[in-house]
Amino acid sequence: MTQRMALYFQDKHDIAYEIEMARYAEERGFSEIWQADTRLARDCVVMMSALLASTKRLRIASGVLPIYTRNPAVIAATWSTMHELAGPAPDGGSRVMLGLGAWWEPIAGRVGAGRRKPLTAMRENVEAIRALFTMEEVSYDGEFVQLDRVRLDVAYGDASPRDIPIYIGATGPRMLELTGEIADGAMLNYVVPTDYIRDAVARVGVGAARSGRTIDDIDRPELLICCLSDDDPAEALTVGKTLVAYYLGTEPHIMAASGADPGLIERVSEVVGWPATEADYLKAAPLISDHLVRRVMAAGTAEECRDKVAEYIDAGVTCPVLYPLMDDMKPVIDAFAGWTP
Repeated sequence: MTQRMALYFQDKHDIAYEIEMARYAEERGFSEIWQADTRLARDCVVMMSALLASTKRLRIASGVLPIYTRNPAVIAATWSTMHELAGPAPDGGSRVMLGLGAWWEPIAGRVGAGRRKPLTAMRENVEAIRALFTMEEVSYDGEFVQLDRVRLDVAYGDASPRDIPIYIGATGPRMLELTGEIADGAMLNYVVPTDYIRDAVARVGVGAARSGRTIDDIDRPELLICCLSDDDPAEALTVGKTLVAYYLGTEPHIMAASGADPGLIERVSEVVGWPATEADYLKAAPLISDHLVRRVMAAGTAEECRDKVAEYIDAGVTCPVLYPLMDDMKPVIDAFAGWTP
């Protein structure tokens, strides 16, 4: 059976090129695009709307939208609008998916958003947004979410319920368990090894059991860096090192999950500031070993990349969401189009 495959867009490539590659991926049988909203670089709503308008079949998701930056009623209205823009998927389901996350430091604190009680805030947002997607009137009295007789008051057009799946971008054990309990899917993080993924999937399963479900009821896509070059696999490894350097320096919670040496995190942090520049990444890259890169991402030739992605699928990933770091995305799309592990 052909493996379900997806792409992840951040801000590595020009917007026009990403739209071109989304169309190409659609032609080659990819199922979805996940659009980042993790930094103050590109807004996921703008990009998702452009991608939905430029494709016919692909599902488009936020990967992931910070819950502290928008009101849940506004989130529900925004995704309802994109649902209307997209039209149904070929199977009749939604072409839009909502991925939510708790953001990260230092960015949250620097813009005054904070990250207080992320588990409580996430639960309230998911419950409120899901209720609003029913198109019924909703009241919700929570610590973070307060809704007083609110509904998505569509006066013209389709006012039927929005069957939009909700995913949580989870890294820590408690958020993973919450995801299994209340979400349709877990967007598993990247730059982590397969042993982390196995543990994460088990944590999601624990949460699923709390709501009378099993792990098979929870979708489990995972972001996966893919640095692929048959012509110059050594260069692909070097490019991979720049991204590892970025995460070591700016999102140490992810690198801690990867099992990276705390001393390495400290050394890279001395080179990579926030907001970091591409020059910072390149300067820190020599500190990163080939072993660490190969442990946490798919890097090298097409065959090496496919073998690594297969390991993540074996660990419990339902849909690899590939983030092509090389300038040309086509080799990545071609390497995985119609692929059966």
